[in-house]
Amino acid sequence: VQHRLDAGDGKLNSIFYWRLSERTQLRPVVSLLVVYLFKVITMRKRGFSIRIFLPSGSADGLKLVEKTNWSGRGVICPRSVYPQSKKRHEFESTGIYVLVGPSEAGDVPTVYIGQGDPIRPRLDSHFAKKDFWTSAVFFVSKDDNLNKALIGHIEARLIQLAREVKRSELDNSNQPVIPSLSEMDEADAEGFLDEILLCLPIMGIDVFTKPQSVPRVGRFRLRVGNVEAEGRESADGFVVYAGARVRGKEADSTPGTVIVLRKNLLDRGVLTLAGDDYVLTQDYTFNSPSQAATTLMGRPANGRTEWKDKSGRTLKETQELQAKASR
Repeated sequence: VQHRLDAGDGKLNSIFYWRLSERTQLRPVVSLLVVYLFKVITMRKRGFSIRIFLPSGSADGLKLVEKTNWSGRGVICPRSVYPQSKKRHEFESTGIYVLVGPSEAGDVPTVYIGQGDPIRPRLDSHFAKKDFWTSAVFFVSKDDNLNKALIGHIEARLIQLAREVKRSELDNSNQPVIPSLSEMDEADAEGFLDEILLCLPIMGIDVFTKPQSVPRVGRFRLRVGNVEAEGRESADGFVVYAGARVRGKEADSTPGTVIVLRKNLLDRGVLTLAGDDYVLTQDYTFNSPSQAATTLMGRPANGRTEWKDKSGRTLKETQELQAKASR
């Protein structure tokens, strides 16, 4: 019996079946429906463990990543150790991979997403022909139950997510069509994808996840001249909400890194022209409150004093009060 809960949009997608034999069709097990629905609906989000194993004993070498209650395995392979690492059996498995390296933009990484059946020939080709990547991250199944259709679905969805989130320079030129799968296979593919998305930030790749949609409580405001914005602190930095009005003209003292960042946000469609200014088209996570404020205002700014809550208290004062309260 198998059940899936799509936590992304809150919809319950439960699939119940009994495998009668390898050649028979999967048939519904109606008698277990009520019991499993009750368990899934009442299930709360729980903590989980991630195990990271260093086969070489070096932090700079190959890393194997596993998550509790998951049949998948993640592999982090620095390019420098690829020649001696590719003999491992994980490289001979069917899987999905992400190549990661620096970008000319500087503020975001360059990524390339692909699939392999098996993975090694594809990585051999990229090792010879693609110069940008410094690390390959890929996922396989410990049970060898991934097939080309499933990884094709996962590949297309990851590319789709990367384009939507706009936190990377995507080296893929095309958007693959999501293959047509049976309902059960699609649930398996989406379930495997959900686990990948949980592991990737821990593995240092945070280019597929949009800022969480949360009630706009505890928010801070920035209102200076034509600039109007709202945002909040997050684990990744500072999230500025879509619709923020951004100053179009940059001051002479604007840091060069911020000038480049503003240009890149405009090129990626995160910023769009609105008269003489810009408008933020989506929620976007900046590295810090100061980077957010400087980018929006087009001049150097201390985000801890520029961002204020509705009572006029600065972010700095709020953080100091929180620090005192936790003593």
